[in-house]
Amino acid sequence: MTGVVRRVGVVGGGQMGAGIAEVCARAGLDTVLCEVDALAARAARDRVASSLDRAVRRGRLDASGARDALARLVFSSSLEELADRQLVVEAVAENAELKTEVFAALDKIVADPEAVLATNTSSLPVLRLGMATGRADRVVGLHFFNPVPVLPLVEVVTSLHTSSATAARAEEFAVGTLGKTVIRSQDRSGFVVNALLVPYLLSAVRMAESGFATAADIDAGMELGCAHPMGPLKLADLIGLDTVASIADCLYAEFREPLFAPPPLLRRMVEAGHLGRKSGRGFHRYDQG
Repeated sequence: MTGVVRRVGVVGGGQMGAGIAEVCARAGLDTVLCEVDALAARAARDRVASSLDRAVRRGRLDASGARDALARLVFSSSLEELADRQLVVEAVAENAELKTEVFAALDKIVADPEAVLATNTSSLPVLRLGMATGRADRVVGLHFFNPVPVLPLVEVVTSLHTSSATAARAEEFAVGTLGKTVIRSQDRSGFVVNALLVPYLLSAVRMAESGFATAADIDAGMELGCAHPMGPLKLADLIGLDTVASIADCLYAEFREPLFAPPPLLRRMVEAGHLGRKSGRGFHRYDQG
């Protein structure tokens, strides 16, 4: 497997997909982001443009760099636009059926037999997604962290089918092209970070649920007493409570450990649409203006 990756595709334009597309464009890559329809594609473009503007305001990027990055991006509602891509990252919702459908479609569309098909899943088996294609050896996990333009880590996750050449190309892309730091994980639910992080978040939810302490005090305790940059409930809100619940469900299904089981309060909040920052309300309230 040869050739530096220059043409990248991203499927899904939410927080994660938009962030992945942004860092690819900022690295000088020809980048196509695909969404379900034209309206969603426009929303993804707005999301990327807003993030680039923030980077300029905070001194992380100059104005010309932001303009150049946006110019390298194409926003589309057709997966066919990904036919000539050398690497495609799937970043749709954390739903096994949906992700499997995306990989089956990419298998038919992406023409280069050596192209890397990567998933940004935070909890689902990479093997299962690879098996939806006829090239499971080319499928790998590339798990980025939110916000993608700021956080330096990427988990590279190999399944039993992933070839060593695919893993090496994915790692070179993450490190050499995007400037990220890579850690490697076996293909087990939660990988490294979420297998450690999610039980901590769920413990904080249970503490709030029991009335032992308020959300504000729980977060202040970990920020001021343990020097964490963000308390666990603020972090859960940032990740998205629906995503936290989905990851917890996957962890519990694989390991059957009680510490992975989503607390009832978390499920009720998701059912109520209180998903955290993206909905304006979670364990804390957020200005959506």
